[in-house]
Amino acid sequence: MTAAAARDSRIPYPALVAGLTLLALTLCAVSAAVGYVPFDLGAAVSDWLAGRPTLGALVLAELRLPRALLGLLVGFSLGLTGAAMQGWLRNPLAEPGLVGVSSAAALGAVIVFYSGLSAALSLALPLGGMAGAAVAAGLLNLMAARGAGTTALVIGGIAINSLAGSLTALALNLAPNPYAALEIVFWLMGSLADRGTDQLWLVLPPMLAGWALCLSGARALDALTLGEDAARSLGFNLTGLRVRLIAGAALAVGSAVSITGAVGFVGLVAPHLMRPLAGARPGRLLLLAGLAGASLTLAADIAVRLLPTRPELKLGVVTALIGAPFLIALIARLRREEA
Repeated sequence: MTAAAARDSRIPYPALVAGLTLLALTLCAVSAAVGYVPFDLGAAVSDWLAGRPTLGALVLAELRLPRALLGLLVGFSLGLTGAAMQGWLRNPLAEPGLVGVSSAAALGAVIVFYSGLSAALSLALPLGGMAGAAVAAGLLNLMAARGAGTTALVIGGIAINSLAGSLTALALNLAPNPYAALEIVFWLMGSLADRGTDQLWLVLPPMLAGWALCLSGARALDALTLGEDAARSLGFNLTGLRVRLIAGAALAVGSAVSITGAVGFVGLVAPHLMRPLAGARPGRLLLLAGLAGASLTLAADIAVRLLPTRPELKLGVVTALIGAPFLIALIARLRREEA
């Protein structure tokens, strides 16, 4: 840890959590207020709380608020699981996509698109995404249950990621018409537009369960910084930790991807932004990275609506434009540190 990092880590942890929570909630309120049509947020909130069915109250309850809350939930899920994956694999380049969960969730949703189920059932798309994530998590948990080590699980995740990507490309190649292929491509770019309360309530329970599983591994992740043998000697079950983190990532990220499509790099960037503040303890980083991920996602979604472009930029495009240079700079810094 650098001297600056050591100094920053002296900031009280509760103050860090409180400050980031306030930032995320503020951005959530700004996200609810921002849109293409002029909107009196105060009047809409007043009407909504009073039960008056005005246009402003309906727009707030059915469009603006679900979008803002989904941005909060999706960003928290990506940031939290990114920190968990980096702590577990002890790899600063790890993120949920590395173990194939994100790609498998995207494949599940694409299959729903391809089969036409998305037009027949409004909740078919998120259910398809969660089913894809569950299959990936099941395969990884099967490998973990058979005693596969961290390296073997990473390789297995990369294989699942590649297979899911290939099958998604195959579905695009065999799309029955160009409109279906275009719809799939746009969905894969990631977006929070036109999401409603149905999707919000559908993904909330699995996300909460995924968060609980990841956060329950905080102490074990701290012990893992001493090495696997030392962590086992302290009484931590590392196989159980793997199962919990993989299942947690599948539930949280699979739910997020099934609703928004692919929103990359948040799980990579958020932990690195918070690591100097959290110090050398991966367990402390989990909650901070989740809140930072929520803030990043909400800020990117606000930017999407403020940028003067039509049609609206996709959220995944904006996060990729931010995350790709960050990844290049991170790799360059790691190479300098290793030299």
